[in-house]
This record gives sequence, C-alpha cells and structure tokens, in this order.
Amino acid sequence: MKKSNSLDTVDQNTVATSDLTDDDDKELVALGYKPSFKREFSNLATISFAFSIMGLCSSIATTFNTPLLLGGPASVVWCWILGACVCFTLGTSIAEIVSAFPTCGGLYTASAQLTPRKHRAKVGWLVGWLNILGQIAGVSSTEFGLSNMIWAAVSIGQGPDFQLTSGKVVGLFAGLMVFHGILNSLATRHLAKMTAGFVFVNLGTTFLIIIVLLATTPRSEMHPASYVFGSAGIVNQTGGWNTGIAFLFGLLSVQWTMTDYDATAHISEEVHRAAYAAPSAIFIAVIGTGLIGWLLNIVMILCSGPLVLVVRENLPGPSGSAFLQIMVDRMGRTGALILWVPVCLTAFFVVQTALQATSRTVYAFSRDNGLPDRGYFGKNSSATDTPLRAVWLSTFIGILPGLLDLASPVAANAIFSLTAMALDLSYIIPIFLRRIYYNHPEISFKPGPFYLGNGILGNFCNWLCIFWTLFICVIFSLPTVLPVTKDNMNYASAITGGVVILSSLWYIIAGHKHYHGPQSNLHDDSENKNTSPKDAKNLA
Repeated sequence: MKKSNSLDTVDQNTVATSDLTDDDDKELVALGYKPSFKREFSNLATISFAFSIMGLCSSIATTFNTPLLLGGPASVVWCWILGACVCFTLGTSIAEIVSAFPTCGGLYTASAQLTPRKHRAKVGWLVGWLNILGQIAGVSSTEFGLSNMIWAAVSIGQGPDFQLTSGKVVGLFAGLMVFHGILNSLATRHLAKMTAGFVFVNLGTTFLIIIVLLATTPRSEMHPASYVFGSAGIVNQTGGWNTGIAFLFGLLSVQWTMTDYDATAHISEEVHRAAYAAPSAIFIAVIGTGLIGWLLNIVMILCSGPLVLVVRENLPGPSGSAFLQIMVDRMGRTGALILWVPVCLTAFFVVQTALQATSRTVYAFSRDNGLPDRGYFGKNSSATDTPLRAVWLSTFIGILPGLLDLASPVAANAIFSLTAMALDLSYIIPIFLRRIYYNHPEISFKPGPFYLGNGILGNFCNWLCIFWTLFICVIFSLPTVLPVTKDNMNYASAITGGVVILSSLWYIIAGHKHYHGPQSNLHDDSENKNTSPKDAKNLA
C-alpha cells in the first residue's frame, strides 16, 4: 500500500471533530484508512499505556529468577543495563516508523509499505502473523504469570501447608482473562481514563519497593560492590554451560520486560496527535523502564541476604519467586504481602494494555483481509466504536495456551516462549526494509515528526538493533540448563520456526486468495464517518 501525498481525501463538510483530530484523521486517510475510532487518549494516557505494557516491577518480579539462578547476581545487574541500552536503539527505531505510519496496524502495516509491490503481500502476511501470535502468547503468558504471582502470595500467607495445583493456577488465569476481556469491551474514553492512572501505580510501586528495601536492610547485611557488580557475583548454575553463556542468560529478563514496544502504535488511531504522541511515549517509556529497572535490580541484589544463602538455600524460597522472597526476608511477611498487591496490579495493567493492543492488531489484519473471515473481525461495534469481536477473539485464543498447562506444562511453556522471539523478529523486519529499500522507486517513505534521519545516528540505531535482535534470538533459543531433557528443553526457536513455516504454507495454499497486502477501506461506506464516497479509493 503506497502512502498518498494528498491530505484532501477528508470531506471537510462531514468532519465533526476538532481541528487537531481532523489533522490526525487526514493523515490516516492519506494512509488509505477511514477514521473508525474516537481519539480519546491524551498524552498522559498514551505515555501511561507505553509504560504499562512493559510492566517494570511486575515484569522484573516474574523474570528475576532467570538471571539470578543461572548467571548469578552480577548477571542480573550488568545484563539489564546492557540489554536496556540496546533496547533503546530498537525502541527508537520503532518510534521512527510509528511516527511515519500512525495506524493500528503498527509495524505490520509499515512493513508492507516499506517493501516493493511484488513482495508486499508476502511480507505483510509474515509480519502480521508473527506480530499477532507473539502478542497473543504475550498476553497469555503474562496473565499466567499474574496467576502464579497471586498464588505465590497465598503460599507465603498460608505457610508450608498450602498446596498449589495446576487447576488453581489455570482456573484463576482463565477468570482473569475473561475479566480483562470485559474491561477491554469498554468504550475508548473509559479505557483512556483508566489507563492514565496506570503509570503512577507502576512507578510508585517500584520506587516504594526500592525505598522500603533500603530502609529495612541493615547496612552490615548489604552486599559489597564486588558482589553486586564484580566477579564475586557471577555464579554459574546452568549445569554445563560455560560461565560466559551463563552470564548472558541474564539478558532474558530485560528482553522479556522491554518488549511489545509497538503496542502504543496499535492504539494510534485512538490517540490525539498520534504521529507525535505515540513515538514520544515509546521513547520516554523505554528510557524510563531501562534506567528505573536497573536501579530496582541493583537494590534487589544489594539487599538479597547473606551470600552463603543467596541461591542455594534461601532463594527462590517456598513461593518460587526470588523477588517476593527477598521482600519477605527484609520487610516481613505482612509488609511484603502489602507491597505485593500493587506489584500484582502492575501485572494486571500489563495484560489490560496488551490485550487492547492485540485486539487492534487483529482488527487491522482482518480489515486488510489477512484473516479468512471476510473482514468480520475488522469491524467496530456501533455501541462502543471499538472492535469487540477482535477483543473477544483475542481473549478466547489467549486462554488456550493456559488451558494446555493442565495437560502438559512443557507444551504450555513452549507456546509462551513464542512471545519475545516472534515479536522481536516482527520489529526488525520493517527496520531492515526501511534501510535496504531506502532509494527504491516504489517506496515512498514520508518521515513523521519523530525522525532519526539517514545519517550516522539513524543508521547506527537501526543496524545495531537489527544485529542485536538476531544475537538475542540465539540466546532465546538455547536451553538454560544442562543436560537437556524433554522438560527443560527450550522450544522457542522450534515454535517460532513453525509459525513461519505454517503461515508460509497457508499463504501459498489459500492465504494469497484473500490477502493482497494492506488495503484501503475508504470505499467501504458502512462505517465511513469522515469521508465522502467520491474520495474513496484503493491505495494498495
């Protein structure tokens, strides 16, 4: 779909919105889509959305075991800031593309527009499926993690006699998924008001944990710098990998936390001044999450307890969460459980925003006939002006991996592992296309307000994040402990490869019949509120 240079496709006599929203809608129509959402997200709500999708304290809490129990405390600290710095280049590169293509299709739509015509349908199809399935797996795995976080608190409160079963975890998970589906069925104005407060809970909880841990840990029991930052804190517990690989496994936490950057792009059709607000929110959230997350990790390690007990005897503790156990050890059971409530709320907000973003992606893909549904899920409800069909499709599909845990936890974890690798690959494809087809005659890249340029800065950020993501995909593919068994095997690469192969076969066999790349919907008058029939045209 080629971007039109004309902004005259909006019928000014039928626009009943402010000049500001009118400018947003003109830009959307220039991209080939009619305005179907109400722009209710303010700058604060958009920034809060971008922060909330990463989770910060809750995401660190659910992934803290991995670096601590594989590479040791120093791996927690140094891998976070290393990964965060490079994630900043990825987030910035994504923000540039989002600024140029502020549609709810996000990087999926951008990918197809940044490739020559003969490849647009194939590229759009691949990126669309990687992005959608990665997002659904992300929603499901985060909700499953939230269920475990809640039961971990119950375990701490009830004591050693409490028995946690798969049925309890899955039952709570399914209930939470349905509840999030109900919340996401609200109109955009309600979602925006609700989302605006998420960032204060997120950041407030993080700083509160930092302050309370420092206040309750005697200076004599804090670890020395050599343990927090030096070689004394490198503890290889992988069972066979060399120390270098064990240390690099610490990157898994930051990469899992700082992902889903493009979620803000998927609500861009609901955002005021989307070309400015969406990329700015991504930029601010990536910097904030990286720096504040590093501080939280440092304090957690600093206050984690006597060296001899850190990993082998004391952590992760009866709850299975090293993060929660450190809080219990320092704050006492009551204090830790009180602070654990807003940590769980932060995880709740992650799922809330992630499900909203996922539903908008499904909506955009269906709108372009990417699903074999004849556009059924690419329609908005007349009652809420939101894609309720896409919301509930995303909700019910998101429940399935969790239900799989009842039969095979290994299979469920294999599906969950799709999240980071699939999403990261879907991110670097449009960035790669942006560079290699820069001078192609069929590509018309019109930079948005957030623009890195084509000089040293732009090229450095783009190429660094591409090569880093490919490197991280290798780390994501490695089994974290040796020897490898069917229970600890890492299936991430196999699942992601399976998605690529199966989606490609589907496209060859049937997908090409109904999907031809992103398509303008200006010709469809059933929902057209801001354009006149004479202006409708197919920009594909």
